[in-house]
Amino acid sequence: MTTALTPGRIAALLGLLVLGALTGAAGWLVLDLWFPAGLLLALLALLGLFLGARIIIGTGLGVGVAAAGWFLSYVLLGVPRPEGDFLLGSSGIGMWTYLLGGSAAAVICATMRGPVEGSVSASRPRG
Repeated sequence: MTTALTPGRIAALLGLLVLGALTGAAGWLVLDLWFPAGLLLALLALLGLFLGARIIIGTGLGVGVAAAGWFLSYVLLGVPRPEGDFLLGSSGIGMWTYLLGGSAAAVICATMRGPVEGSVSASRPRG
């Protein structure tokens, strides 16, 4: 199912890119603030963002754009500054769980099928 890129869809994709970056930055903050509960909250926010992007755009493209914004903020906030310190430093299992859990949520939401697309069947009726 391919759809044309209209100005409205392009604006929605740009909005999802910004929303992904904001969700990624908020996830970093919450992850460091309240470790076990913050990690769960950050992953649930990402899942909600990716699922909403899938529903709004209707294809995996929306999830990919939102995930690109999230990953961009993840990388920019985790890279050391010229002074030698990190803007937001997280260490240990929380940082890796946030990265791998967010990536898994993006893949799940990008590859799922909606009710409009119909069911998958190995045997197709002929005729």
